[in-house]
Amino acid sequence: MADKEKNLARLIDSGVIAVVRVPDASQLIKLAEALEKGGVTSIEFTMTTPGALKMIEEAAGTFRDRILLGAGTVLDGETARAAILAGAEYVVSPNLSLDLIRICRRYGKVVIPGALTPTEILAAWEAGADLVKVFPAVAVGGPKYIKSLLAPLPQVKLLPTGGVDVTNAGEFIKAGAVAIGVGGKLVDKKLVAEGRFDLITENARQLVKTVVEAREQMHS
Repeated sequence: MADKEKNLARLIDSGVIAVVRVPDASQLIKLAEALEKGGVTSIEFTMTTPGALKMIEEAAGTFRDRILLGAGTVLDGETARAAILAGAEYVVSPNLSLDLIRICRRYGKVVIPGALTPTEILAAWEAGADLVKVFPAVAVGGPKYIKSLLAPLPQVKLLPTGGVDVTNAGEFIKAGAVAIGVGGKLVDKKLVAEGRFDLITENARQLVKTVVEAREQMHS
């Protein structure tokens, strides 16, 4: 199995992508370790964070195969290429950029563009998206919206992000989402600032447990 397929399988198996925005790169390794301890092994560093490329490079050197590192809030192909060269194994975007999809496919990396309407979602899928990020998921109807999308588009692998937390994660999975993206509800900025990494580990553990239980209920 090629690296890209392996990484895509890992992303889906893990069920949770942590979306990380931290102001200070020095907190990054501790944060990643806390998430890993809680069972979240896919971490997306957003390009809106100052020095994000350096963070990805540093984390890639520290964690190697233990954590699957991605770059988030990538708006174009140029930024995608820079993130891939820094060590990102997958690229996530809030928007649909055909150039971004093309660059990721050229380098054999998992690409997750953002889309909202059925037209955008199908356009992303047909252009070669591995997963399609539905953003902002909760604002447009949450799990019900995911279920409605999958009725005519069952072949598309959807990753809801935006407002997803431990209270609705299970419902998103039951609605047909292959995994979820969680930001501030998992990586609370206040907890990071106070160094309460134990609570971040606990948040991660609860979220993973919710996803696992929802999957088990679907198959029982």
